[in-house]
Amino acid sequence: MRLRWHHLALWAALVLGMLLLPYLVGNGTLRTMIFANYLAIFAISWDVLSGRTGYVSFGHPFLIGIGAYTTAILTKRFDVPVEISIPLAVVATMVGGLIVLLPALRIKGSYFALVTLAFMELMYQLVQVIRPDLTGGTRGMSGLPTLTRGAVNGFYLSTALMLAIAISMWLLMRTRLGIALAAIGMNEESVRGSGLSVTRLKTFAFITSAFIAGLGGAFYIHYLGSIAPRALFDINFLFTIIVAALIGGAGTVVGPLIGAFFLTFLLEFLRPYLPGAERYFVYGGMALLIYMYQPKGIIALFEAGLGRLGRSR
Repeated sequence: MRLRWHHLALWAALVLGMLLLPYLVGNGTLRTMIFANYLAIFAISWDVLSGRTGYVSFGHPFLIGIGAYTTAILTKRFDVPVEISIPLAVVATMVGGLIVLLPALRIKGSYFALVTLAFMELMYQLVQVIRPDLTGGTRGMSGLPTLTRGAVNGFYLSTALMLAIAISMWLLMRTRLGIALAAIGMNEESVRGSGLSVTRLKTFAFITSAFIAGLGGAFYIHYLGSIAPRALFDINFLFTIIVAALIGGAGTVVGPLIGAFFLTFLLEFLRPYLPGAERYFVYGGMALLIYMYQPKGIIALFEAGLGRLGRSR
């Protein structure tokens, strides 16, 4: 695994910039950054499975929901401390996801996408009708314990979590294992013909994706202090996760991060002018234009710009 110095310098600059940000902007911007951090976590989680292996998931909120509801129920109904409920929620996400969705990895293409979408819709219905005394039913749950107080502390916590996940995945995807996962998305039969176990690779990608989704979902609802099925399993939430990964640059780690920040601030910019769901059509149209112009996403535009700058020099 070769690490180029300019890559490390960019990561260091990002870390330093995030550390200094609370001294430069107000609390309103920091709260927007917190949501961008969590969207980046969810987009990276989706990209580990779908962006690398090519198995496009339309049910990612299913995994996020397992982690979120597990820690919410444990802390709210059984008074389990947060430091214990979050690890249990992550384990529940990986185990529950494997039991339910791993068989779906035997199918490909649109069938896999539809199966994952069906699981998301199924969980949305189940949390409303099965044991509403535990899940809160259609209203969800409020008054959940929060991990931090104040915008600055919430920003630093979400930033630390996002950077830890992003850097870990960036390092992982530069290993032979990460290259093998990307090869599945290019030509699964060639990977199988090379002697590698495609099933094991896909299982690893799914477990890693579920781990990140469960961890992000657990921290996210303990930031909000509440959970509601209508918001968590909303199609716009799913759409935002997928578009963030695609518009930033699927198959990378930095791309989903860039896409998450771009979309979050774009939605906040449009909120005063289009307070309703109409703003999703605007950003969806912009995402479509960018994707048509450069299918590899915003990160490819940056790389092309830097390449032209270097050649001009």
